Amino acid sequence: MSEGYIKLYRSLLDDHLFIESTPEQKVIMIALLLMVNHKENDWEWKGERYTVQPGQVITSLPKIAEKAGKGISVQNVRTALNRLKKHGFLTDKSTNKNRLITIVNWGKYQGSANESTDELTGNQQATNRQLTPNKNEKNEKKNTRKYIFEDTHLAIAEYFYKRILENNPSHKKPNLEKWADDIRKMMEIDKRTEEQIRYLIDWVQKDDFEMVNVLSPSKMRKRFDQLVIKVKKSKKRQHPQEKKEPVEYKSDSVDSADYLKLIHGNG
Repeated sequence: MSEGYIKLYRSLLDDHLFIESTPEQKVIMIALLLMVNHKENDWEWKGERYTVQPGQVITSLPKIAEKAGKGISVQNVRTALNRLKKHGFLTDKSTNKNRLITIVNWGKYQGSANESTDELTGNQQATNRQLTPNKNEKNEKKNTRKYIFEDTHLAIAEYFYKRILENNPSHKKPNLEKWADDIRKMMEIDKRTEEQIRYLIDWVQKDDFEMVNVLSPSKMRKRFDQLVIKVKKSKKRQHPQEKKEPVEYKSDSVDSADYLKLIHGNG
């Protein structure tokens, strides 16, 4: 399994999926390409003998994290698999202990020059989503969705807009897909949590100055650390620290637990 090589196309650098992936997701993507079988192999899976086809591997989340190397967690792997599945890069069938990973269109890009089939298995038809387009399909880039996001990101974007409308009912409706993409970048690239972002949305829309200055996720992303500092200062003014007893931060808009998540993250 450690012998041989794979083909890695330079056009991968121009692929939208690769460009929009986090560093961790890129490492996991390459690790999976290196882990899958290059020829048929027999495995035992779910108590039965199973023939693993080229482009497939039976593995586990911890094993993928191990192969991806230092700094890659199981949670990183789980997030990457969900994203790669959504965009058609792979399929994933799992049990409590193992999972069967299939790289879509493996045969088309890793097969020999004489291979003409695009199928990964006798029963599985490869989808149209490709890791990188070939020369005859460059024009299809025009039809690629401009923004990348998931339902969670869109829900937060809609929540942000809803809070703005509470202060200004006539506020122009934004491009919520772009907002969702910016939310995704905050979460995947900047490592902000959903709780932190929602807390800051609530705080901004209650602050007389910031409610007219932070009117989009992109603006919030640029000033996130600065806004966190302002939240800390405002909390200290509202609840000055006493020497004898620790102060429990409270707020009418958000509870102390959410405040602590904003300041300290998930840890």
